[in-house]
Amino acid sequence: MVLPITAYGHPVLRKVSQPIDQDYPGLSELIESMFETMYASQGVGLAAPQINLSIRLIVIDASPFAEDEPAAKEFKKVLINPEMIEEEGTEWSFNEGCLSIPDIREEVIRKPRIRIRYYDENWEHHDQVYTGVVARIIQHEYDHLEGVLFVDKISSMRKILLKRKLQDISKGNIDVDYRMIFPKKKKGR
Repeated sequence: MVLPITAYGHPVLRKVSQPIDQDYPGLSELIESMFETMYASQGVGLAAPQINLSIRLIVIDASPFAEDEPAAKEFKKVLINPEMIEEEGTEWSFNEGCLSIPDIREEVIRKPRIRIRYYDENWEHHDQVYTGVVARIIQHEYDHLEGVLFVDKISSMRKILLKRKLQDISKGNIDVDYRMIFPKKKKGR
């Protein structure tokens, strides 16, 4: 089932998400719905807060980046209760966007190598190192679990310049090709 995406300004996007256990109700169906939602919105990653759930769950399919980065070709993962262990290397800039902040893309600086622990959909534990664009997608989605958005990582001047656009997104004054929950949309509009 394709779910609505929570838009910038929604309080769930600013909360630190809570861990879940194997008995989380409907987890398999939720994971399936998150992948469907991500694909329907043309995303490469989706964190549970983006569908209005404050839990530590991420889905990723990095295959759209496979042409430029071969490691992304078969990278389709579910990360449950992820824990970022380290981020290292020389920081690099990359143009990021977010399903919760449509029509805004900005250069974001991140470290190129991460080590992360997580459980997959079968509750198998992983302790992995990822690099490049795969690491970046994970960092972006992981930030959602910590209540951080990519626009928090840009310069103060850029934030000032984007203020109106961000307000318009939170009010629903934007055209998107997928369903969204707008926190400040007036009824009847």
